[in-house]
Amino acid sequence: MNILGINSVFHESSAAVIVDGRVVAAAEEERFNRVKHGKEARPDNPHVLPEHAIRFCLDYAGLGPSDIDQVAYSFVPRLRRATFRADWWANPQNEHTFLQRLGEVGSATRKVLGRPLRGKLKFVNHHLAHAASAYFPSGFDRAAILIIDGIGEAVCSTLASGNGTRIRTLDTKLFPHSLGFMWEAMSTHLGFSTYDAAKVMGLAAYGDPKAFSREFAEVIRVTEEDYAVDEEAIGFQSAKSSRHNALFGNERGPGAELLPRHADIAAALQAATDAAVMAMARRLKRISGMDRLCIAGGVALNCVTNTLVKESGLFSEVFIPSAPHDAGTAIGGALAVYYANGGVRPSRIGDTAFLGPQFAEQEVLAAVQAAGLTAKRSKAPAREAAEMIADGNIVAWFQGRMEFGPRALGNRSLLGDPRRPDTREIFNRRVKHREDFRPFAPSVLAEHAHEWFDIGQASLSNDYMLFACPAKPDRRDRIPAVLHCDGTARVQIVRREANPRFHELLSCFFAQTGVPMVLNTSFNDNEPIVCTPEHAIATFRNTRIDALFMGNVYLTSQT
Repeated sequence: MNILGINSVFHESSAAVIVDGRVVAAAEEERFNRVKHGKEARPDNPHVLPEHAIRFCLDYAGLGPSDIDQVAYSFVPRLRRATFRADWWANPQNEHTFLQRLGEVGSATRKVLGRPLRGKLKFVNHHLAHAASAYFPSGFDRAAILIIDGIGEAVCSTLASGNGTRIRTLDTKLFPHSLGFMWEAMSTHLGFSTYDAAKVMGLAAYGDPKAFSREFAEVIRVTEEDYAVDEEAIGFQSAKSSRHNALFGNERGPGAELLPRHADIAAALQAATDAAVMAMARRLKRISGMDRLCIAGGVALNCVTNTLVKESGLFSEVFIPSAPHDAGTAIGGALAVYYANGGVRPSRIGDTAFLGPQFAEQEVLAAVQAAGLTAKRSKAPAREAAEMIADGNIVAWFQGRMEFGPRALGNRSLLGDPRRPDTREIFNRRVKHREDFRPFAPSVLAEHAHEWFDIGQASLSNDYMLFACPAKPDRRDRIPAVLHCDGTARVQIVRREANPRFHELLSCFFAQTGVPMVLNTSFNDNEPIVCTPEHAIATFRNTRIDALFMGNVYLTSQT
C-alpha cells in the first residue's frame, strides 16, 4: 500500500511517502523552494501544495502518480466548518476564504499528480495526524498520546491513547485554549516574529519567572489537571495588544534593546507552559492508564517542557518524533490512512530523521565545477574534519540523507569546537548572524553522554535535540560553547548505528581532544537549512565558513 501524505494547511508545508507502513521519504517544502516554512500562513493558500517535496518523495520511493493508492491531507474541511466560528478571526471574511481554498485541495492535488483521484484523497483530522506521527513510529504497542499546538481544525490540545493500530481520542480542548497561540502572541510582544518561539525559550533562562507570575496567572489559568487560556489574550489583534500591554508593558519593537523585564516575561511564559503541560500530562496518565507517552504538536519543540515531562516519573518512557510540528503531519496523515485501511504494523518499525534527499559524488562534483571551484578529495573526511574543528575552524558537514524536522542532526550541520569560550561569538559573527543569547547545541557520542550530562530517562528522542540536559558540574568549564546560561544544553545523542559517519567524526574529535562532542547548529544563514550541494556551496561562499565537506569531497576557504 503506497500512501502520499501532504501538509500544507497552515505552515511547514511537507510531503511524505509511506510504503506498507514504512516511512520511505519525507521532506519540507522550504528546503527546495528556499521560502521559510514553505509558504506564508495565510487563509487564502491551504491549497498551495508542497510540489517539490511531493516530487522528491515519489522519485525517491521509485513511484509514479499511478502507483499511489491513497493521498492523505492533514486537515478536515468538514470538521473545521462544523466547529470553528468565523468571529474568531479579526476579519470574519478570512474564514470564508480559508474554507473556499480548502475546497480547492482536491483539484490542486489532481494537477500536481496529473491524474484523477477517484476518491483516493482522504482528509485526516489534524491532531490525529500529529498523534499518528508520534505513536506509530515510536514502536510502542500501547501508549498515551499528548498533542499541544496552535490549532488544528478547532482543537488546540488532545489527549489520546494508542493501542495496536488504533488511536482513540480521550479528551480535547478547543480554541481559544491554545498554548501555541500564546507563544506566538508573546513572541510578537517581545519583538520577534510569530515563528520565534525558540528565541523566547532561549531568552527565558535569563529571566526571573516570579516577576510576571501573577500576570500570567490571569491569562493561563492552571489547575492540578487542566489549564485554560484567556480568549482576549490570543483573540483579536487590538484586544490582544491592549491586554498584553496592560499586563506586561508596551511591546518591544523589532531590534529594540532587550531589557531584563523582557527576559522575565519569557521566563514566566515558560513556567506557565511547564505548569499547563504537566497538568495535562497528569490528567492523561489518570484517564489513559498507559505507562508510555508520545508527544507531538508545535509545543513539543519546547525542550525545557519536554524534559520536565520526561523526568516527572509519570511515564516510564517518552517518545517525540524529529518533526513534532506541522511538517510531521504529512507522515502522520499517511500512517493514519494506512492503518485505517487495515494496514499491519511492520515487524521492525524504528524511527529515523534521515528521510530527505541524498546526492552522489558525481552530483557534488558537478555542483562544485558549476560554481567555478576546485574540490579536494579526502580519504578520511571524518578525521580531517575533526582536526579542523579542533583547530578552531567552522566546518560545514553535508552528508547522506537530509534530516526531516527543524533540527540539523549531523547531515546538514555546521560544526565547531565546544571547548572554546569564543566559539559561539565566532559562529554568530561569521555565519549565523543571530542573537547572542541563543544557545548552540552539542552532538555527543552515545557511549560518553552520561559522563558529561544528566541525560535522565532513556528515550530514542534524545537523538533529536528535544531535551534540555544539565551538564555535569565538573565538566562545565570544558565545554562553554554549548552550555546555556543555566548550565543546560539541548543535547543530541549520536549512536553509531543511527549515523555512522557523524559518529566517526565525533570519535575522531574525542581521540584528539578528550571531549566526546562538537557544537552542532543548522547549516544555514537566515534561510532554510541547505538541501542540495548547490545550496551548500552558495551558503559556504556567502559566509565565512572555513571548510565544507560533502561526502569525500571538500572545499576550504582558500579553495
